[in-house]
Amino acid sequence: MQNQQQKTIFSGAQPTGSMTLGNYIGALQNWKQLEKDYQCYYSIVDLHSLTVKQDPEEFRNTCLSFLAQYLASGLDTERNVIFFQSHVREHTELAWILNCYTYMGELNRMTQFKDKSERHQENINAGLFTYPVLMAADILLYQTNLVPVGEDQRQHLELSRDIAIRFNNIFGHTFAVPEIYVGKQGARIMSLQDPGKKMSKSDENQNAVIYMLDEDDVIVKKLKKAVTDSYNEIIDRPEQPGVQNLLSIYSALTRESRDKVVEYFSGKGYGALKMEVAEIIIENVKPFRTKYRQYMESPEYLETIYRSGANRARVTAAATMLEVRSKIGLINS
Repeated sequence: MQNQQQKTIFSGAQPTGSMTLGNYIGALQNWKQLEKDYQCYYSIVDLHSLTVKQDPEEFRNTCLSFLAQYLASGLDTERNVIFFQSHVREHTELAWILNCYTYMGELNRMTQFKDKSERHQENINAGLFTYPVLMAADILLYQTNLVPVGEDQRQHLELSRDIAIRFNNIFGHTFAVPEIYVGKQGARIMSLQDPGKKMSKSDENQNAVIYMLDEDDVIVKKLKKAVTDSYNEIIDRPEQPGVQNLLSIYSALTRESRDKVVEYFSGKGYGALKMEVAEIIIENVKPFRTKYRQYMESPEYLETIYRSGANRARVTAAATMLEVRSKIGLINS
């Protein structure tokens, strides 16, 4: 039960394939700590995924798979509200209302729309354009105080703040104005093939990414191919981004300090570094894979979780929408 002093965190992720090691280290490892101090809403934002054409059966399986991965990461389903966005209809209702308080010029400035339009020229749809307004609705619906976002979503969060402030100025305080969550962050895990950019599941080079559902032999192969350099010594310095990335992974998964990790590998070669990093990744990924498979073999349990999560989310969402409808003059049913 949320107490009056407890702040709310909202995070939404699109259900696309397998979570990466970067997702796990950078976010999921720390979510277990957040649940002690915050009311956390974790939504699988399936409606956002519809801006790209989906195969219905495959999409359903992917959504359930993503839920199973959330649970496999250790999230407490009692302390956290975990749900599918599409199961709480207030998301789309509020999105329409907020569309009427968002300006075309604001949406035209969204860099992600420009980027995605270039990549998907065959499917530049209205949903892609108004995507940030649905994201604002996701956040504002739960009176969210804090949102953990990466740089790619910072502009969207700023728009959410602008919309909340605009609405509040017109109708009186209605929405909490969300801030970026700047608490303890996990290590930033970079691409194994291009350590100058973040590890991403959208990377076309599959050797650049470790997925949490990768088998052991695949992980070893990817680590063996990881980019290093010609220095041939393990020192923590910017001139060796590939080595730095491997040290970051090892440090994050063992929870050893960076200095201790560097000292441990001092005098060892790159081959030894890669193999030991592969071993520690496998050690962490194995229990994740096992739990994931158990959840996927229990569809009834998954249904219990997502139904319960949606019911809990609706309580807050309905209260917000009751106030919004009243403020703008709609007659409540």
